[in-house]
Amino acid sequence: MFDLLQNLSTSWLNGAIRTLEGLRRGFTSPFPMYEDPPPTTPSEVIYEGGKLRLRYYQPVGKPQATPLLLVYALIKRPFILDLQPGNSVIANLTRQGFAVYLTDWIPPTPSDTWRGFDAYVNGDLVHAVYAVQEHAGVDQVSLLGYCFGGLLGTIYTALHLQTVKNFIPLTVPLDMGKQDIPLFNLVKKIDPGLLTDAFGNCPAWLIKAGFSSLAPMHHALDKYIGLYRYQERERYAEMFELFERWRNSDVPLAGQIFRELTRDLFQHNLLTQGRFQVGGQTVDLQRITCPVLNVLGEYDDVVHPQASLPLTDLVSSNDKHNLVFPVGHIGVVVSSSAQKKLWPQVGAWLKKHDHVLH
Repeated sequence: MFDLLQNLSTSWLNGAIRTLEGLRRGFTSPFPMYEDPPPTTPSEVIYEGGKLRLRYYQPVGKPQATPLLLVYALIKRPFILDLQPGNSVIANLTRQGFAVYLTDWIPPTPSDTWRGFDAYVNGDLVHAVYAVQEHAGVDQVSLLGYCFGGLLGTIYTALHLQTVKNFIPLTVPLDMGKQDIPLFNLVKKIDPGLLTDAFGNCPAWLIKAGFSSLAPMHHALDKYIGLYRYQERERYAEMFELFERWRNSDVPLAGQIFRELTRDLFQHNLLTQGRFQVGGQTVDLQRITCPVLNVLGEYDDVVHPQASLPLTDLVSSNDKHNLVFPVGHIGVVVSSSAQKKLWPQVGAWLKKHDHVLH
């Protein structure tokens, strides 16, 4: 019991120190200069350009025909997808034979305030997909986007469908018209112009403060109760430390994409109405005709399932399904149940569609 309390106190103290240091650096630096923990799965950078490094993870055994591009969110570091042995989405997928490519976004600097959806989608993602095509020797990729990365992936797929064989949005914030979702209501009250006039980019500390305000105290307490409840699990304390490290890995959001996200999507919900434009093109979700597996967390209190479910009604795909898994927003990538059940289901769906002509 003494060792447990000692580990608990150390974990809490380290988390509190990281939170305070993150806020301090957020006020005084362009973005918090955190180092990622050592990776669980080896990778190599095969492309770097714009604000993107593209990481390649080699498949185990005979590779599947279609490579998988993971589009991560812009506002935190991506090591949550490769947290530790036995708790890694990337390792799970490579063991199933998938060549995995990951968008490792480079945080914006004060000179990047101009970057909007056009730069990230028609610039960085277009180049990333081309790099995967060249590296893997394929014409099409399977695309999986997590949270904000799912939004980027949805817009990319609608604008560049010919390069996407299969699309898997994961907890995608799509329908911003839902009035009972705390995150959406919070963002709708922000004047993005005032904020970017003051800061240029949306600061990392503000992003962190917004998400922290959505997490009730009982969620924080439950993490520590969980440490006691699952003390017999190997590396649980290590996982807790890594999770806290990720939770404090916020980076800024470029000013233009913050304005577009806030005004056009959160406040006016233009994407679901077929009125959102990127690079002079209207993003018409009905243009998406490839197979779609829409994955969401049943207990997600960051991106509520109601915000993700409409996707399958808005696309024109004949092969489209909602996969609702009984976890929360982070549980879809770090919970043991997701590792054992969800990601094998995702892999099986991809394998089923690997050789099918669309």
